[in-house]
Amino acid sequence: MALHFEREEYAARLEKLTASMRKEKLDAMLMFAQESMYWLTGYDTFGFCFFQCLVVKADGNMTLLTRSADLRQARQTSNIERIVVWTDRTNADPALDLKNLLSDLDLLGARIGVEYDTHGLTGTNCRKLDNQLQSFAELVDASYVVSQLRLIKSPAEIAYARRAAELSDAALDAALPLIKPGADEAEILSAMQGAVFSGGGDYPANEFIIGSGQDALLCRYKAGRSQLTATDQLTLEWAGSFAHYHAPMMRTIIIGEPTDRHIELYEACKESLDAITAILRPGTTFGEVFDAHADVMDERGLTRHRLNACGYSVGARFTPSWMEHQMFHAGNPLEIAPDMTLFVHMIIMDSETGTAMTLGQTYLTTTEEPESLSAKPLDLIIAP
Repeated sequence: MALHFEREEYAARLEKLTASMRKEKLDAMLMFAQESMYWLTGYDTFGFCFFQCLVVKADGNMTLLTRSADLRQARQTSNIERIVVWTDRTNADPALDLKNLLSDLDLLGARIGVEYDTHGLTGTNCRKLDNQLQSFAELVDASYVVSQLRLIKSPAEIAYARRAAELSDAALDAALPLIKPGADEAEILSAMQGAVFSGGGDYPANEFIIGSGQDALLCRYKAGRSQLTATDQLTLEWAGSFAHYHAPMMRTIIIGEPTDRHIELYEACKESLDAITAILRPGTTFGEVFDAHADVMDERGLTRHRLNACGYSVGARFTPSWMEHQMFHAGNPLEIAPDMTLFVHMIIMDSETGTAMTLGQTYLTTTEEPESLSAKPLDLIIAP
């Protein structure tokens, strides 16, 4: 088996989970989030786009229900001992197979937690699940039980996050020599992703963002490539990924002479990021982090150009997003604790003048001030 962590670490994670289940009075949990399965067992697959479920009982017993295509995947990447396969067929209802499995596990009438808030459980499959199980057991939304446990990273996880950050830095190093008038975005993107791969990294959980000109104002990947002009702006958001652990970074790079607006927006980004890193420590809430960002932006008259979130927790994630549930937005009462890996991004998109500016990277929280996992400076990057 190709496990990324020692068996003792997986055993400790299972113990934490069963303790949380006892606290929530859950007899079992139905895991549909791939990152939950990966964290708990090492199971590594993109097969979660189909119906699959890891059943974890309060006594620590685990059974995976999956398709035949993932049978060997589970055997070779995880510590799951019991694997049950449901059969692909016309009008198949794998939720019925799950119901039969739960019956075999003596869970009729039990209180069962379900990971509803995940891309691993589609609307159609959720309807099938509820249809089969609502009269079989008491179903409870337990979407965030494992998500909360994953927030605090172990020393081994932090080592992977550090390696991911090194790959993020390598990607930027690969891109910078190519960023100049006439450069092709395709070559820049290829160099960045290639640096991650050649460093032993993985595909990221979502696409890198790359856009110049008006596309520099976009916060998502879009198809199509452009060539940089003599006076241009290029927004990049990327992440090194190692053993699925991510360390995102974000920059808007100026080609040629920056405008006064570029300088003004960069100064706002830097001031906001400084305000956040000054309080990014235990006891501060995620909501207070957002407020620090918003206060700077709003005082500078940038309310309509900023976003309503300024970052989120990161870790081991799978398609379609490297974002974890916990975000920096208004009113979030979650408190920062040591050993979290948090991506902080300042994003200003001024559609009125067509000016973009971003600045962001990943931090490790400590008992005191945060540690930037990137070795790169936060200076405005101006290409020739």
